[in-house]
Amino acid sequence: MAFPTFTFDSTAQEAASAFKDLITGKNVLITGTSLKSLGLETARALAPYANLVVITGYNAERLRLSEEALRTEFPSANIRTLTLDLSSLASVRKAAAEVNAYSEPLHVLVNNAASIGSFYLTEDGFEIQAATAQFGPFLFTKLLTPKLLASATPSYVPRVVFVSSEAHASPGIKGIDWSKFRTGYPAEEANTSEGMMKRYSEVKSMNVLMAIELSRRAKGKLRAYSLHPGTIVTNGFEKEALKPVFLQYGLMTEDGQPKENPMFKWKTLPQGAATTVIAAFDPRLDDKPGAYLFDGIPAPQHVAPHASDAANAEKLWTLTEEALGEKWEL
Repeated sequence: MAFPTFTFDSTAQEAASAFKDLITGKNVLITGTSLKSLGLETARALAPYANLVVITGYNAERLRLSEEALRTEFPSANIRTLTLDLSSLASVRKAAAEVNAYSEPLHVLVNNAASIGSFYLTEDGFEIQAATAQFGPFLFTKLLTPKLLASATPSYVPRVVFVSSEAHASPGIKGIDWSKFRTGYPAEEANTSEGMMKRYSEVKSMNVLMAIELSRRAKGKLRAYSLHPGTIVTNGFEKEALKPVFLQYGLMTEDGQPKENPMFKWKTLPQGAATTVIAAFDPRLDDKPGAYLFDGIPAPQHVAPHASDAANAEKLWTLTEEALGEKWEL
């Protein structure tokens, strides 16, 4: 079967339509699906075709609004909500137990949720950005892996997708400061625009490394991918704590609007979610486990050296196991 060549302008809906035969009958779980988010846009693209789309959120009212939006647009779609706070290991365990009790198998897990904003330590003692993008997703994926593996058939291998960012390769970021791995930087540094972006770059590097290491350890039993969705106006623009960051980095005007920038082009939400759909279903990626996608295609040239280093990938896995106090053997 011939599939289109995807570009910057491709939308999630176009990608889902191209892969509709592969999406049909599949069950997909997407984290971080609040209104005006990449996660919800991914769910919108998959809803017309998938057997089941599970959307998650830590805030019950916001999750209800997302569910309502999907059901209004796709009355016949099978949408299920899951309360999940990735910054809380207790919440992760509870949510994973709920998913593992589903009668349906799980074919695709999309680790889309992220957090960027004011610094604080979670109830488990982790810095909030890393808690949401690394520690929580690591444990959640670990706990759901048996269910993912159970969905495999002679013609299908389950997938895990990590939504990263080209920010992992930000100028001046040469790697992850492992001494700050769990708790991040001191508040006085962490709450500056530079501090927030430095930590964001680190946790997005972790996303890329996780796809590499999970694919390696799975030995073909499941495939993992990471990606850069593009530069997109999401609900993050509504966070007051982020306004100084967006202003400093030339992303926003003083009145809160997206700012044109010669360094990049803005994507719409449908364009931004396209690469997630592609990572979840494009069969042309079958022989490229661990790949990093950019504008819908594998782009190793866009991966920073520290985020493609196999030793860093293994170290990230080991240190995360130590931080959580438990091993993950595939």
